[in-house]
Amino acid sequence: MAREVAKLEDVHKVYDLGDVKVSALRGIDLTFCAGDYVAIMGASGSGKSTMLNLLGCLDRPTSGRYLLDGQDVAQLDDNELSEIRSRAIGFIFQSYNLIPQLTVVENIEVPLYYQGRVGAETREHVVELIEMVGLGHRLDHRPFQLSGGQQQRVGIARALACDPAFILADEPTGNLDSATSEEIMELLARLNQMGKTIVLVTHEDEVAFRAKRIVRMRDGQVMDDVMVPEPETKSAFDG
Repeated sequence: MAREVAKLEDVHKVYDLGDVKVSALRGIDLTFCAGDYVAIMGASGSGKSTMLNLLGCLDRPTSGRYLLDGQDVAQLDDNELSEIRSRAIGFIFQSYNLIPQLTVVENIEVPLYYQGRVGAETREHVVELIEMVGLGHRLDHRPFQLSGGQQQRVGIARALACDPAFILADEPTGNLDSATSEEIMELLARLNQMGKTIVLVTHEDEVAFRAKRIVRMRDGQVMDDVMVPEPETKSAFDG
């Protein structure tokens, strides 16, 4: 049995908007194991972004438990949450979230800087990551000098900087054309083959079916949690 990286147990999330209380998550039970590659799908308002925020320790459940590497997140203070985010979780954003004044190398060094990791060894590690995502010829370029796909590659390298076991991606191909999206999905698949656990939110079927497992949400609940057929059986599955 693969090691459990993250586990949601009867998780509810309620937002108090004054006179109105909005239930964003209603009794979620999900487990993500080492090596999983999971796509979370659902219409706007289904709760998928709220779940991603909880998984990323950016928010806390109203009730229920979220266990990250066996730790109950609700028991951690803000400093401990910040530490676990920087150590255990890599974030990939739809809008890239790069710092425009910094070069490719410097953007990827940011999470390492906050861990106090500086110097020649750190720079060598960052350059290796940049080369792995295919941007070894863009080390000193700034975001405005890169295409959208190249910026997303920088974002992926930054997510890998602290060698997290758990990668969360929010619509990672949402701003990209189809050809560039395919390149990014190939890169994510390669990371998963290297052992990274990936959970991504997407509204695109073609992106979701590159994962190993699809979780479909509606009205804050999990409606389906199914394994994706292996590539050789997909054509028959699709009719």
